[in-house]
Amino acid sequence: MVVIGGGLAGLVAARTLLARGLAVTVLERSDRFGGTVDGRSLGGFQLDSGAESFSTRSATVPALAGELGLGDRIVTPDATGAWVQLPGRDLRAAAQPLPNSGVLGIPADPGDPAITAVIGRAGSLRAALDRVLPVGSLATRSGVSLGELVRTRMGEEVLTRLVAPVAGGVFSADPDDLDVDSVAPGLRATMGRLGSLGAAAGALRKAAPAGAAVGGLDGGIAQLRDALVEQLRADGADLRTGEQVSAVARDGAGWTVTTEHSTLTRRIGADAVVVATEGRGAVDLLAPAIPALADERPDPVPGVALVTLIVDVPELDARPRGTGVLVARGVEGVAAKALTHSTAKWAWLRDQAGPGSHVLRLSFGRVGDTSADVGLASPDDLLYRHALADASTLLGVAIDEADVLDWDVVRWAGALPHASVGHRERVARIRGAVAAAAASLAVTGGWLAGTGLVAVIDDARLRATALADALLTGDTGAPM
Repeated sequence: MVVIGGGLAGLVAARTLLARGLAVTVLERSDRFGGTVDGRSLGGFQLDSGAESFSTRSATVPALAGELGLGDRIVTPDATGAWVQLPGRDLRAAAQPLPNSGVLGIPADPGDPAITAVIGRAGSLRAALDRVLPVGSLATRSGVSLGELVRTRMGEEVLTRLVAPVAGGVFSADPDDLDVDSVAPGLRATMGRLGSLGAAAGALRKAAPAGAAVGGLDGGIAQLRDALVEQLRADGADLRTGEQVSAVARDGAGWTVTTEHSTLTRRIGADAVVVATEGRGAVDLLAPAIPALADERPDPVPGVALVTLIVDVPELDARPRGTGVLVARGVEGVAAKALTHSTAKWAWLRDQAGPGSHVLRLSFGRVGDTSADVGLASPDDLLYRHALADASTLLGVAIDEADVLDWDVVRWAGALPHASVGHRERVARIRGAVAAAAASLAVTGGWLAGTGLVAVIDDARLRATALADALLTGDTGAPM
């Protein structure tokens, strides 16, 4: 078995295959495993460089953490929640606590005072029409974006002041570009059954497990990657970094995987292959063997630059904006799309830092940005200056360069696949083409599964399980 790609999807797939008694080789082109699950030391703290939380609306991550001996490290964020920064002449007055009812910012009750405080009375009255407007074909027709759904049912204020900041923070994308069935599975079907979008959002919220919507690990999510790698090595997996896979070709009943390592070209025979790379790379590798995939090559996805500031500002002990701030489009003078006040969000980090010291993480870059916008391609010093200014504005507390104890920039290029309109249909075509080619081939990863650790882990397990079933029953010539 060869797994191409050593990100979280590839590691989970490899673990699933090993558990079925199959020999596994993992090929990763970079010098480390984990993909966007990574960590580093900064200012004496061990911090996540990418993903720093997971959805608790599924038991997927807690179960995996438990299996890896990390179950006792699962923690929940501070209950104060986040804020949203809206446009306005007075930015302090335009900052509001983000209501936590509903799904993706869609309110279950637009008349709730917390909702009205964000969208205004006129916005609440318009959103209330959702209760009486006929649902029509909006619940069933294809090609519906999150933006179209919210705008049609609840109006522009709910969309721009609640949903868009959340979508930008989670997906780095505009709601009009997001496939609603991919980012909020079951929402439209529930709306059709209950007759309103608000009722559907409330029902999905109630169906979720009690407690915080997200969780983390004491010490950081990167421990999940570290534990997976350690277990895979202990169980006999062949884990290789610096292996650039250049070709995947059929070879009788199996496959030949060609890699470039330093100056060496190597060919590895495999009974079956899991491709767990990013989307464009996966299509480029497989299109020679499966020509139908050539038309499904995904568009480039947005990248982000994350600026982390470690500051000595005692005024931040009061957590003036809760656990952080999501920024709506159109906020003048602010380039960041989101700020996470990490020492306010996570008690374990706050305890390490002690009074007065704080860790802030600001995110720059989203879909639709131009070369003039501050983001992935901006130099470090420019990002640093914007991070200082934006943190001061968003938190309502002056933060000067003299307050900064340490800082860095982490860039994730092309690491934010999002489900654009038509995503589910595209995924179905890709799955169909791969299945028709051979049951000894599987493709997984966030570009197919969706955003978030839960989606990535679940899909990797599903694909690897089907592949193992096919191998162990000898049914590798038939579609999966």
